Amino acid sequence: MSKPTIVWFRRDLRLADNSALEAALREGGPVICLYVYDETPSLRPLGGATRWWLDKSLAALSADLETRGSRLILRRGLAESIIHDLVTETGAGQVTWNACFDPGYAERDGEIARALKGQGLGVRIFNGSYLLDPGKVVTKTGGTYGVFTPFWKAAILQVKAGHPKPAPASLPAPEAWPGSEALSDWGLHPARPDWSGGMIGTPGEAGAMTRLEAFVAKALPAYGAQRDIPSRPGTSGLSPHLHFGEISPRAIWRAAHASSAPADQRAKFLSEIGWREFNLNILNTRGDVTRRNVNPAFDAFPWREDPQGLAAWQKGRTGYPIVDAGMRELWTTGIMHNRVRMIVASFLTKHLLIDWRHGESWFWDTLTDADMASNGGNWQWVAGSGADAAPYFRIFNPIRQSETFDPEGTYIRRWVPELAGLGPKDIHAPWAAPALARAEAGVKLGATYPLPMVDHDMARKRALEAYQTIRKEKD
Repeated sequence: MSKPTIVWFRRDLRLADNSALEAALREGGPVICLYVYDETPSLRPLGGATRWWLDKSLAALSADLETRGSRLILRRGLAESIIHDLVTETGAGQVTWNACFDPGYAERDGEIARALKGQGLGVRIFNGSYLLDPGKVVTKTGGTYGVFTPFWKAAILQVKAGHPKPAPASLPAPEAWPGSEALSDWGLHPARPDWSGGMIGTPGEAGAMTRLEAFVAKALPAYGAQRDIPSRPGTSGLSPHLHFGEISPRAIWRAAHASSAPADQRAKFLSEIGWREFNLNILNTRGDVTRRNVNPAFDAFPWREDPQGLAAWQKGRTGYPIVDAGMRELWTTGIMHNRVRMIVASFLTKHLLIDWRHGESWFWDTLTDADMASNGGNWQWVAGSGADAAPYFRIFNPIRQSETFDPEGTYIRRWVPELAGLGPKDIHAPWAAPALARAEAGVKLGATYPLPMVDHDMARKRALEAYQTIRKEKD
């Protein structure tokens, strides 16, 4: 009988379209599925919302494996030591895994692979998380694309989605199962207090497929028109499923192209998958985008230290309804609509002139789809310090954004209920509403709802002056 193969699950918590699992099954011997709650110091710890999602996703994967005569072995600690110990315990002859591309992984994983090969084991590593390997899409001179549109035009030509590879009906089991820790002992689900009552999503591979099918059938045909309206289900909602690998980007690519949605709508949606690829390339060529400015000119940017302003933003108490609605949605559900993410990020970095890293850190802890490449890249896009950044003079007017994308105030009423009595004309800027309208709605500025913490016109002028300082230094 062939020696067992260990499949090291990471951000590929699925059984279908999983190259590492397929490779293990081809060996013909027993397959041992392992997940390590990795405590390697060089890796960034997970935030609270992603720990919540991971807890449910691992439970789903474990249940899926049990229906196929297998198990998910759970161990917590240093991945290098755990894999070494499991190889010794099981007599495994090969280890397979899908790569992670965040800072710290490549070097550490390389050390693990070299150690295993030195012991005579086979090692096979795949890309199960992205359409293309980072660094594969290069300019004609071999450089890195710093602008999204030409990057994506070049990338599309290289994408090979392949054919669907369904989950195996069964997995060969070893003669004896190695020991496993209990998922409940890891404390991934919050306690004291349990703040997760409003969290949204169905973690796991089945939840991912259900979400994809619903999106393709209902929202994709009108994606371009609906995706910016936060009160409507116009976006895919697939980002946490993608982050944890409960679905592969190739499966999404195939589903979109197989749909009856208009070609321009499919292209618009898939360009969002393209931004995920683009951000990964920037992360792997420009360094840690969660801590360092991609554009070094921003190292001299005059950010303000404003702990009270940051706290008000985090709590959804800025006095700008669309901003507060987004921040409260995030805190309650672990998600935030993409259009609103841009609005709240612009408000923090441009209205308050607070360093984008504070926003990135808050999102890292509160988003279920928190991803180093996308989170850091998107924050720098808004702040203006990224590779393909929004123009420095693009400062979202939160009132105008609210009027445009939430014209009836439906989204605001859901998340800022103290303003629910105001009409569509008044809810976007309650301080400008007639006193009688506020009184009838029970809105008392400074009491039931805060006054705006900063004047928009003043903040815009201040931000433009701050951006001009680094432009002059650059020139």
